[in-house]
Amino acid sequence: MTRRQLGQLEAEVLAALAAAVDPVSAAELREQIPGEPAYTTINTILFRLHAKRLVTRERQGRHYLYRLAVDQSRLVADRMRDHLRHASDLSSVLSRFVQNLTAEEEEALRAVLDKPQPRSGETA
Repeated sequence: MTRRQLGQLEAEVLAALAAAVDPVSAAELREQIPGEPAYTTINTILFRLHAKRLVTRERQGRHYLYRLAVDQSRLVADRMRDHLRHASDLSSVLSRFVQNLTAEEEEALRAVLDKPQPRSGETA
């Protein structure tokens, strides 16, 4: 079994929660995460995500059911922005990112860039 970074596992749990229609238990989430992570690991991740207010939970019997508490697009965009803040050569990083896009991703990016976007703090 390959160990992954905590941030990666956290992202996988958040993605699984985003894909869920209804609230899910830690055991259900564990089944959706590749690599067979330990149940206790998934519980720890969920506890931390709840503390960060990224997920909500409701008690059902002895267990909790979890639901994503934030918009997934905002969550992913914030992570991308955090990574870009650490780049010493922003142009190179963005260039490499664009080179690795699929045709569908490139088309979606072009559509977004061609449409005027309000900046943070501005109203639409």
